[in-house]
Amino acid sequence: MWQLHQFPLCPFSRKLRLLMGEKNVAYELVREYPWEGRDELWHLNPAGRTPVLHDPARQVALSDSQAICEFLEETVDRTPLISGSALQRAEIRRLVSLFDENFYHDVTEPALHEKMKKRIVLRQSPDGQVLRQLGRMLHGHLDYIDWLVDTRQWLAGPTLSLADLTCAAHLSVVDYLGAIDWKGHEQAQGWYMVMKSRPSFRPLLSEKMDGLPPPREYASLDL
Repeated sequence: MWQLHQFPLCPFSRKLRLLMGEKNVAYELVREYPWEGRDELWHLNPAGRTPVLHDPARQVALSDSQAICEFLEETVDRTPLISGSALQRAEIRRLVSLFDENFYHDVTEPALHEKMKKRIVLRQSPDGQVLRQLGRMLHGHLDYIDWLVDTRQWLAGPTLSLADLTCAAHLSVVDYLGAIDWKGHEQAQGWYMVMKSRPSFRPLLSEKMDGLPPPREYASLDL
C-alpha cells in the first residue's frame, strides 16, 4: 500500500489526498514535518518537502504534488481529473499552476507562516500587517474564483477536475487557519461548500494539526 508522507496543513498533500480520494486509491498517512529536517524525508525526496508517496515494498518514492497527480492520472483509470480536449486539459493545468503558485505565494504560504509556523515552531505572534495584506490578496483571488463559478459548471469547464481539487486544497488550509472572509464572495463560497461536501473531503475535515485547533465552523457543511 502507498504511504503518504504529509502534515495536516500541507496544501499540496491535501491536493493529492483529494485526488486519491476521488480515484479511490488506498493509502496510509505518515505524519511528516518538513521543518524538522528528518534524514528519512530527505532520503525519499532530496527537496525535503511534502508530499511524498512511498511504496516500501516496490521501493518506489514519488515527490512533487503535480508529478504524483499526473502519475496517478496516467496509471489509475477511475475518475479522470485531467480530461477533455487538449485545450480543456491545458486549461486545467493552467489553473492548477495558478493556485499552486500564485495563490500559494499570495495567500496560503503567508497564512501558514503567520498562523501556524510562528505559533508552533517559532513561538512568535503573527504580524498584523502581513495578515492584512494577505486578506487583500485573498479577496482578489476570490473575485477570480467568483468569475470562474459564474461562467462554468466547474472551475476549469464542464466536469470536476484537478483544478477544483487544487483550489479547494489551498482554500481549506486558509479556512482551517480562520483567515477567510467570504463577504461578497457568495459564488466562491457556494462552490467551496459543494467541494467540502464530497466524500473525498471528509478525511481533511476530521484531521487536526497538533497544537492548532481549527475554528468551530471549519467542519460545517452549512453556509
